[in-house]
Amino acid sequence: MSTEIEVRYAVGPNEVKGFDTAQLRNEFLVEKLMQKDCVYWVYSHYERFMVGSAVPTSSPLKLETLDALKAKTFLHGRELGIINVGASGTVTADGEIYQLGYKDALYLGKDTQEVVFASDNAKQPAKFYLNSAPAHHKYPNKLVTTADANVLHLGSLETSNERDINQMLINTVVETCQLQMGLTCLKPGSVWNTMPAHQHDRRNEVYFYFEVEEAQAVCHFMGEPQETRHIWVHNEQAVISPPWSIHSGSGTQNYSFIWGMAGENLDYDDMDKYQPNQLR
Repeated sequence: MSTEIEVRYAVGPNEVKGFDTAQLRNEFLVEKLMQKDCVYWVYSHYERFMVGSAVPTSSPLKLETLDALKAKTFLHGRELGIINVGASGTVTADGEIYQLGYKDALYLGKDTQEVVFASDNAKQPAKFYLNSAPAHHKYPNKLVTTADANVLHLGSLETSNERDINQMLINTVVETCQLQMGLTCLKPGSVWNTMPAHQHDRRNEVYFYFEVEEAQAVCHFMGEPQETRHIWVHNEQAVISPPWSIHSGSGTQNYSFIWGMAGENLDYDDMDKYQPNQLR
């Protein structure tokens, strides 16, 4: 069992204008998720947001505190969102066992003391995708299955962006301080996500791409609307989107992605949209 963490500091749009491909990927792409027998974290200084994973195989994994948090327990001043993108598994929080199937979610509130991740079958492990944000109030822990999600059907096949947005850990489904999470599934024949593109200056966001076949990829677009950049993303990788950046993408085939965000408000629709003909 191991725990790894990488700390990334915030950079502004003026700096990013001069970045080459390697610098863009080093700052914003999270490539090392879903390591077996490891709890892996990237601590971002955008909203103090953390993105990570836990993949238990032969033995359970415990959520340990980190020196970067300066806290006795991981959730001393944080909340945690979990979505399983692997085989079935369990999350035990302060002795209560939550069973998570594929694409099920779990919210764990501030001051939850002990968290343990386990797979039902070591040969087919659960893959727990993790998002965490600072929290100043304790809300109850809550399991949110795919059947509990609020589903929005958006886009069309004609514009190559027909998709189902599953709102799971948002304030219309579960009480949270600032963390919001859900997953979007594109229909066959559709490849564009989040179009028209948008930005929300009062929240950051992280996209985790999955169900991307081995020979396929997603081109993730970021940057200011008039100064865009792109990052090629493969299966089970994530991209950190600063509050000043748009976030959108197009794949070589349909795929799914988990979105997670945090900031000073919980208004899902608080965003500035940019039509395709406005982007540069």
